Amino acid sequence: MRVLFVTIPWRSHLHLVVSMGWALQTAGHEVRVASGPELTDVMTRSGLTAVPVGSDEPVMDKLEQLMDAEVIKKVEELKERGDLLVDMSENREEELTWERLRWGYRMYRKTHAAMNDSMIEDLVEYCRWWKPDLVVWDWLSYAGSVAATVVGAAHARMPIGLNVEARMRRHYLRVREQQAPEDREDPLAEWLGEWAEKYGASFSEEMVSGQFTIDQMVGSMLLESDVPQVPLGYVPYNGPSVVPDWTRRAPSKRRVLATFGVSLEQAERHQALSAEQLQGMLDSLADLDIELVVTLPEQIQKELKRVPDNTRMVEFVPLHVIIPSCSAVIHHGGIGPFLDSIVHEVPQLIVSRVLPDMGERGPRMERAGAGLWIPGDEPDELSGARIRDALVRLLEEPAFREGAARLREELLAQPTPGEAVRELELLANRYRSR
Repeated sequence: MRVLFVTIPWRSHLHLVVSMGWALQTAGHEVRVASGPELTDVMTRSGLTAVPVGSDEPVMDKLEQLMDAEVIKKVEELKERGDLLVDMSENREEELTWERLRWGYRMYRKTHAAMNDSMIEDLVEYCRWWKPDLVVWDWLSYAGSVAATVVGAAHARMPIGLNVEARMRRHYLRVREQQAPEDREDPLAEWLGEWAEKYGASFSEEMVSGQFTIDQMVGSMLLESDVPQVPLGYVPYNGPSVVPDWTRRAPSKRRVLATFGVSLEQAERHQALSAEQLQGMLDSLADLDIELVVTLPEQIQKELKRVPDNTRMVEFVPLHVIIPSCSAVIHHGGIGPFLDSIVHEVPQLIVSRVLPDMGERGPRMERAGAGLWIPGDEPDELSGARIRDALVRLLEEPAFREGAARLREELLAQPTPGEAVRELELLANRYRSR
């Protein structure tokens, strides 16, 4: 069959679908990956065939244009309660008022349109020509949902973390039904419906949820779902990588990795730690008998005033290369370091809630005993002293490695991408209407 993967032009989103793409290709299926032109080199370096679609304006520029004074003011008003644009894990009924949900979904429409609109026409044209049997779209890449609906392909949504967006959608629809008929707006459905109608199709809730999902998350941490879920074991892909010489030697001290994403330089607004907080972390860890490896873009490294003697500063190191040698990992919640740490049963410290599922994933990880989470809702929560205290616990208390080992057993028991291919074949045959 023909399988098309669709992602917004963001490296980490593409990295998480590459292993499944290669599994399908080595099983004999034709595989393509579609995204914005700014990601073309990243797609081709993965070894998969790229389909550039849409404009070459950087996606972060498109999103920044939405952050006008009115939006920023509203975000500040909601900050104390948790901004639904950032934290989609809110599950308390009393906090999910119609006013708050409606504003959130108005903004979701704008942000999703900014990330997807320029890709849709090119993608539909390509799909009408290539006729994919299955479209797999990253959780933010609704262009794939639209194109699949138009051409009658089966389509699957691939959440990056916990599928809190689907639960938030259920909350929205429930509260919407409680409003007067004239007030029941649905900005997300209206946006997707407009695109579907342009090509002679019509909106269905499947355009939001996917006909099924492909989930790389540890099964016991998954949320309930209204659509079938295909579990998937985690196979790391970090892009073109080289094993640095220094990683080939066993560390003389306990090694700790601190990594905060490969795209920090492109998303300053969503950085987990400011330069000042990073400096505070380094200073607080300076006297620990550890080898601290910190990955930071060069321009952020230049903002630091001091680098302690126990710290090795690098721009990049493949996570699957270094994490097996680590005693603990500090990170921002990215799925790569999160799942890589579990695969190698390494305790982890997650700082901040910059990813939309952290309000759910952080507590679930703590309950599993595999690590600690510092939300950072107040700036002093992410102080160097607080990070130091948490790290010392991870290094000194064996229970955290035991908790990580339990999650590792569970994750390794999930189907590999190669083993999941047959299930995708069956679901594609069930759902495609072309």
